[in-house]
Amino acid sequence: MKQLLYGFLAGGLFGIGLLVSGMTDTTKVQGWLDVFGDWDPTLAFVMGGAILPMAVAWRIAARRETSLLGLPFPEAPKREVGPNLVIGSVLFGMGWALAGLCPGPALASISFGGWGGVLFLVAMAAGMLAAPATRARIDAGTP
Repeated sequence: MKQLLYGFLAGGLFGIGLLVSGMTDTTKVQGWLDVFGDWDPTLAFVMGGAILPMAVAWRIAARRETSLLGLPFPEAPKREVGPNLVIGSVLFGMGWALAGLCPGPALASISFGGWGGVLFLVAMAAGMLAAPATRARIDAGTP
């Protein structure tokens, strides 16, 4: 029960942060990505506001054996840059630029995003469900 409460509080805080920062406003996000047009640099402050506390959290977590809930920390992500990371990042960025949403803001905006937001979430879920089978086919070398 304690895990659910902390998860609910963390998710709620994250959602409020997305709303306050403007990350759920698709035109603001697309303005950030339009570096050759009418560029809006304000989301750089959102990124800085996320990176700085996370850097502190990683430092603290590195000194601990378990989380505050007594659970083990997940394995650290790989630091190597390979084709999967590059291709995935490019696809994520293209989708973000086209739709103006990524998974977090899409969930945060579900109550006011209209049918476009719902369609985005359905397409995202379909992609997530299809990804393991697609990855297996690519790894096996079958068309």
